[in-house]
Amino acid sequence: MSTEVHDCIVIGAGIQGSSTAYHLAQNKQKTLLLEQFVLPHSRGSSHGQTRIIRKAYEEDFYTKMMHESYELWAQLEREAGVQLFRRTGLLVMGPENEEGFSNIKATLQKNEVPTVLLERKEFSQHIPNVNLTDGNGALVDTTAGVLYADRSLRAIQGLYQNKGGVIKDGEKVIDIKPGAVVTVTTESGVYRGRSLVITAGPWANTLLTRAGLELPLKVVKINVCYWKEKIPGTYSVSHRFPCFVQYNPKEAEIYGLPSNEYPGLMKVCYHTGSETEPDERDKQKDRGDIDILSRYITRCFPGLVPAPAVVESCLYTVTPDHHFVLDCHPNYSNIIIGAGFSGHGFKFGPVVGKVLCQLAMGQVPSHDLSPFCIKRFQSHTKSAL
Repeated sequence: MSTEVHDCIVIGAGIQGSSTAYHLAQNKQKTLLLEQFVLPHSRGSSHGQTRIIRKAYEEDFYTKMMHESYELWAQLEREAGVQLFRRTGLLVMGPENEEGFSNIKATLQKNEVPTVLLERKEFSQHIPNVNLTDGNGALVDTTAGVLYADRSLRAIQGLYQNKGGVIKDGEKVIDIKPGAVVTVTTESGVYRGRSLVITAGPWANTLLTRAGLELPLKVVKINVCYWKEKIPGTYSVSHRFPCFVQYNPKEAEIYGLPSNEYPGLMKVCYHTGSETEPDERDKQKDRGDIDILSRYITRCFPGLVPAPAVVESCLYTVTPDHHFVLDCHPNYSNIIIGAGFSGHGFKFGPVVGKVLCQLAMGQVPSHDLSPFCIKRFQSHTKSAL
């Protein structure tokens, strides 16, 4: 075992762990970033070419965090010299008399986010080739757009290494020993750090049980579906078609991104899936969500062929309330947890990385983290100690 002691060890090199490591290195912390798979990989939640970035949220605290996240993404773009974001706007549709849509409208107005409200009679001239469901309202968050996910992850990892940070991939963690100095054992070595950040996505609970904690996290497999345009370009980013989210009463949202990464194919997905084991995801073959999407596309997106041309997969790690976990371990203040991003965490990467870095350095976080605390799960949390 090396006698070397790092200021911080980060487990999991997805967007949250890589962003945390970047901020630690920026703060002159000697940092080791561990990843169980050889990079780049598509086994977790940070792969794929695109994600939506938006300020449109029901909850005020997310919109406030996104203000800073946008600034940090722009700073990363400048630092890396690579385009990471393309502004497209986000079309939000949902029942006008339901809470979801009206809460988003109120939060955007309260936070002075540039928004366009679309009247039904003018909807089709602004958004051609989309049928607005009866009883739905529509608005556009004009600040929203597409994040280039794979490119963003590579850029952040590169910047981290440029600042002296070390990445060790292909190193699966098999043991964690808490203490004033935390000992982390992988299949290849033993590492020691004054603090530890666990950002292990679907594998979070596997690691947390080694530190005497189990959180109510559910891993679900999402079918990421691409649908063929009947006339190529109808819904393309170059024709200024926006991202969209469709709110449905008592059902998961449907979301989509303009055709971009696969020319002539538009990404449209159902924002939930079936529970799975992260190491056995390929056994999960449920396609019930694809039937829901096919019916929706037939009704609302007449310019798409209503059968998916490509189906990929992604894992979400979901909390009971769909809010993140950003907190210290209840028994060990030098073990920090970033987990349960519930399928909407990627866009927050730089700001999540910043607050997890602050926690790891014993600083007061720059955002109110009370919505993300572990103690909200008191009845669900199991302590193994």
